Amino acid sequence: MKINVIGTSGSGKTTLARRLAERLSVPYIEMDALYWRANWQGISDEELFALLKEKLNATPDWVLDGNYNRTRAVKWQDVDMVVWVDYGFARTVRQALRRAITRAWRKEELWPGTGNRESFRQSFFSRESIIVWTLKTWRTNRARYEADLVNPAFAHIRFVRLRSPRQVEVFLANGIN
Repeated sequence: MKINVIGTSGSGKTTLARRLAERLSVPYIEMDALYWRANWQGISDEELFALLKEKLNATPDWVLDGNYNRTRAVKWQDVDMVVWVDYGFARTVRQALRRAITRAWRKEELWPGTGNRESFRQSFFSRESIIVWTLKTWRTNRARYEADLVNPAFAHIRFVRLRSPRQVEVFLANGIN
């Protein structure tokens, strides 16, 4: 099974994607780990598409964590299921805030070998703030994903929309297949 877990930053998609990959005993692929290099430098779209294709074709089954909407033609070509973590605005922002504080406090490297760590300054007082990103993208992501659900180009994909932690737990317990 090939699954892409999507949702606005802070929604919990990474946590769900990791749990899902572990439950299914399939590789977990994180889009951010593919994209980000040292000093918060992203790679070109050409490099990202090639690396994504390589990772997705390396194994028959996987769970892919991430949006990167510009990669849809690659990641959704053969995907079986797209799981959308669609929590409400307040919950998503609260979770993004908690994550930003935790990451800034712990100063843990986010993706091995990159040296990238979040800081309080970056998380709360910069244009690249994940909080600002969450606030800016929640509504547009939701509109985009709602359109995807009914888009004939994606009729081959089984979409699962999870709107609460309870629905996530039910899905993990019995809704994967």
